[in-house]
Amino acid sequence: MKQVLVLNGPNLNLLGTRQPEVYGHETLSMLEDACRTHGQSLGIEVTCFQSNHEGALLDAIHGAKGTQHGIIINAGAYTHTSIALMDAMFSVEIPTIEVHMSNIHARESYRHVSFLAKAAVGQICGFGSKGYLLALDALADRFDAKS
Repeated sequence: MKQVLVLNGPNLNLLGTRQPEVYGHETLSMLEDACRTHGQSLGIEVTCFQSNHEGALLDAIHGAKGTQHGIIINAGAYTHTSIALMDAMFSVEIPTIEVHMSNIHARESYRHVSFLAKAAVGQICGFGSKGYLLALDALADRFDAKS
C-alpha cells in the first residue's frame, strides 16, 4: 500500500472557525478523516500532521524520506516565505503536491508567490478541502503510471 503524508501548516488547526467565508466550516479533523477515507478508496494509507511551527514541518518532510511515497502540503503562510521548506522538499525527492483551500492567486499580491511551487509536482488551489482529495487522486494516478 502506498503511503502519503498530508502536512498542514500554521493556523490550519483553526479550520471551521477561522474566516469561514474563506476556508469554510469544515474542521481540520473532518478534513483529515476525509483524506484518510478517500486515500483508503484509492489504496493509499494517509498520515496527517499539522503544526504551527516551521521546524516541525521540516522534520516531518525529512522523516518522510524512505517511508512515504507522496506528500500533500498546505504550508499556509509559510508557502510565501519558507525557502527552508522548499529546500526540504527538493532534498527528500518525494512527489509533493501543494494545496491551498483558497485561490491564492486571487487574493493579496503577497500570496501570489509560492516558494514551494518550485519543488512541487503540481499545485491545487481554490477548491476548499476538495483540493486535498484532488491531490490524492493526482498522486494515485502518478503511482499507477509508474507501476
